[in-house]
Amino acid sequence: MTTNDARFHGNIPATYDRYMVPMLFEPYAVDLAQRLAKNRPHLILEVAAGSGALTRAIASALPLAEIIATDLNQPMLDVAASKQIAGHVVWRQADALSLPFPDRTFDVVTSQFGVMFFPDKKRAYREILRVLKPAGTFVFNTWDSIESNAFAKALQTAINALFPDDPPCFIERTPHGYFDPGIILMELEQAGFHSATFSKVEKTSRAASAADAATAYCRGSPLRLEIEAHQSKEDVLASVTSAFEQAFGKGPIEGRMSALVFTAEAPHQA
Repeated sequence: MTTNDARFHGNIPATYDRYMVPMLFEPYAVDLAQRLAKNRPHLILEVAAGSGALTRAIASALPLAEIIATDLNQPMLDVAASKQIAGHVVWRQADALSLPFPDRTFDVVTSQFGVMFFPDKKRAYREILRVLKPAGTFVFNTWDSIESNAFAKALQTAINALFPDDPPCFIERTPHGYFDPGIILMELEQAGFHSATFSKVEKTSRAASAADAATAYCRGSPLRLEIEAHQSKEDVLASVTSAFEQAFGKGPIEGRMSALVFTAEAPHQA
């Protein structure tokens, strides 16, 4: 992961929330929130909350729970906080590698498509374990391989064709770069978690148009920074839009997406 991979600033957060969230994140936010609701936790920490897709789903599923939603990027939290949301939510800037909370505070820690961005994943897992109560639960998801996600695969294919010598590969490198369940389960165990399990969850990604899907990736993620760094004279957005139209058609489009959902438990005794 490069230093820019976790940078969501400028108008990237607003574009991300407008285009990326409904296309990719909302279906999985509902899935995670339903999993959390089964145990009726009272105090929940969300790490890498982004613009609040999962936060809103949790608040809807667990209206009596208290949620502290954190993210490394304050601009993302600003977008999240600007939306009407039910329930008891506190937005707080925080680094997952050094969480500003006391030991054994939370019933549950959760994260939606955030762990891939942690530069030191085992350190982040140890921090998450530290702030969990004994027998508390860590529930999170990661994207499956790029080959298992139709929109992401089509995007990377188009980008590779535009920049054959040095293609921007943020999407493949980071969001879709941490999907080996064996490695993830091992790192959770090494951090001190017990009973770690995972399941594959497949859903359908939808966008109102090929242009919306291209905008989501090219302008609503750090891929934008890589594209701009190439100083290309190509109209990258138009080229990616055309590639999406060829792959999925004009008008509303849809494609398969796949993610892995992990659940791990803190030891019963500290």
